[in-house]
Amino acid sequence: MRVGVITFPGSLDDRDALRAITLAGGEAVSLWHGEHDLQGVDAIVLPGGFSYGDYLRCGAIAAHSPIMSEVIDAANKGMPVLGICNGFQVLVEAHLLAGGLIRNDHGTFIRRDQKLRVENVDTAWTNKYSVGQEIVIPLKNGEGGFIADEETLDRLEGDGLVAFRYVDVNPNGSLRDIAGLRNARGNVVGLMPHPEHAVEPGFGPDMPEAMSSGTDGLAMFQSVLAATVLS
Repeated sequence: MRVGVITFPGSLDDRDALRAITLAGGEAVSLWHGEHDLQGVDAIVLPGGFSYGDYLRCGAIAAHSPIMSEVIDAANKGMPVLGICNGFQVLVEAHLLAGGLIRNDHGTFIRRDQKLRVENVDTAWTNKYSVGQEIVIPLKNGEGGFIADEETLDRLEGDGLVAFRYVDVNPNGSLRDIAGLRNARGNVVGLMPHPEHAVEPGFGPDMPEAMSSGTDGLAMFQSVLAATVLS
């Protein structure tokens, strides 16, 4: 299955996402922000970084880049789309996911191996996990605080649209410890932590078994391959 990764000006983790797709068994395809061609991919990843230098608001300019018109159309037709960190911010700015993301409540950039709880597995990107499973993947952001009004928060909770929640530590002040969301259809998922940095032994988070051995992010990319096959 062909999974595209979009490179925006300022993307940092596009290469990592491409490698994660390959390790999961998919065909990784590089896509460019200034084009309208999705090259026939079956799913799309919006990677982490600082698209357009985070000017205006994180993800705000990237949400209006040429390729995003194609991404929004494809997502609305059911194509799986994953937004990681800055990619999550882009999905929110493009109104494919609810809420907003603001400066961390402590005012500083944070980098840590973050424990998450999987809250929903009925999506194209989480079906290889189990509900309530706790995973550890790296987090690195300066503007990762998830916000929404109480009505929206209640709707997200009531409709089961929270995909991931922070465990033990809330690293950025996100309301209700929300680390990631899904859309109603389940094909669009966004999260602040970086699953693509936990896909290969020797390069992931430290785990009780061994240093740098964490691979909890790999299942996210394996999930979309399974979802694509089933669709």
